[in-house]
Amino acid sequence: MRISTGSPDGMAVQRVAESAPAEAAEAVAAPAVQAPLQSAVMQPALQAMREMPEIDQEKVDQLRDALAKGELPFDPAKLAGLIQRFHGSEK
Repeated sequence: MRISTGSPDGMAVQRVAESAPAEAAEAVAAPAVQAPLQSAVMQPALQAMREMPEIDQEKVDQLRDALAKGELPFDPAKLAGLIQRFHGSEK
């Protein structure tokens, strides 16, 4: 059985139950064959993503300055709740 759930960052997560038939587990483990069109369309986007820095330091600096000036609202309780929800320890 597959269960797709959304995460706070919008990415989908798939979980496969341990009781899944062996054929289903093999199908999940087998590499997917991409259609040539999909591959050709995706390659430029994948390359652009690889070239991006992992952290946008300019954006980090702008957000840090806005927080320091009080221009960006910050709710630590809301942040804590989002972190708990993301890690699956909802209350």
